[in-house]
Amino acid sequence: MAHSATAADTKPWRDPAAKPFIKIRNITKKFGDFTAVDNVSLDIFKGELFCLLGGSGCGKSTLLRMMSGFETPTSGTIEIDGQDMARVSPYNRPTNMMFQSYALFPHMSVEKNIAYGLLRQGMAKPQAMVKVAEMLKLVKLEKFASRKPHQLSGGQKQRVALARSLVKQPKLLLLDEPLGALDKKLREETQFELINIQETLGVTFIVVTHDQEEAMTLSTRIGVMNEGIITQIGEPTEIYERPATRFVADFIGSVNLFEGTVDMAAPDAMRVKTDSVGPILVNPVPGLTQGQKVTVALRPEKITLSRTQPSGNNILHGMVEDVAYMGNLSIYRVRLDNGNLLKVTRSNRLAEQEPISWDQEIWGQWSNAAGVVLTS
Repeated sequence: MAHSATAADTKPWRDPAAKPFIKIRNITKKFGDFTAVDNVSLDIFKGELFCLLGGSGCGKSTLLRMMSGFETPTSGTIEIDGQDMARVSPYNRPTNMMFQSYALFPHMSVEKNIAYGLLRQGMAKPQAMVKVAEMLKLVKLEKFASRKPHQLSGGQKQRVALARSLVKQPKLLLLDEPLGALDKKLREETQFELINIQETLGVTFIVVTHDQEEAMTLSTRIGVMNEGIITQIGEPTEIYERPATRFVADFIGSVNLFEGTVDMAAPDAMRVKTDSVGPILVNPVPGLTQGQKVTVALRPEKITLSRTQPSGNNILHGMVEDVAYMGNLSIYRVRLDNGNLLKVTRSNRLAEQEPISWDQEIWGQWSNAAGVVLTS
């Protein structure tokens, strides 16, 4: 199948005139006194692979179940492809849901598992088997058609569940932790397979995950959830490079966080006074005033390590306390002169030129542009 133009190519969310495929407005879900989803509004566009990312109990699966119709919102509206879903049963929605447990029928072959939904809705068997064959080819399981689920690996079961969810050609596929049961290497391989399948079919995917790497790899955009609200929506690079809140900065990847107050604001630079690392120079942020409390987020890979003292701004001195070798990079924990710890990551290609090891005296430096100033 040819690659069709996907949301990833066209980025409709950047176009104010683009019409969302899914419109979620002020959705709230309460279980007794507990608010699982709190006044969430969200637009998702046709052909997106959108990830809802957050820790356990943040409301992401509840939001997914409301889209599928398995949970009823306490208040708010969900529209899919222009239709209000309020009174539409799960079985009549243009959606399908793939569960974490895969829920395959153990007594049925792979082929029969995939065909089940088509036959149940009354499709003639020869026609259904043509569609099943197409799906088996798409998920690369042609040779496994007659096997039972217990004869399959975790990754194969995952692909059967995916084929079964897609064979009825839903407009929207909802996936709840779809790769949760797979080991790390298989997860990574399956992520790219999932992207290829989604691009081939052009179906809109919404994936719930707690795994930041998975969300960064898979998605066109990410909605980061915390305590029932979406704290930031953006493309993966935006979420990583320009987090909107301290929670997002800390949840996605590794980060150094320095609390302080705005000490000086000039047109070309701003100085933040911190207790942990002293004054930090950052690029100016409009609207911030002197004395305002802020947090500076600094990614470990933005810091340059050197055994000789550099010149310029944002320089710290300390000793290397720990080094973790990760293959392509090393993670350093540097104990600063004032006793605080700094996390630094460094490509091992650089390490060959200037090796740095335990108990070595070291300087760290970063540019004004590297620090992200957060007010919440």
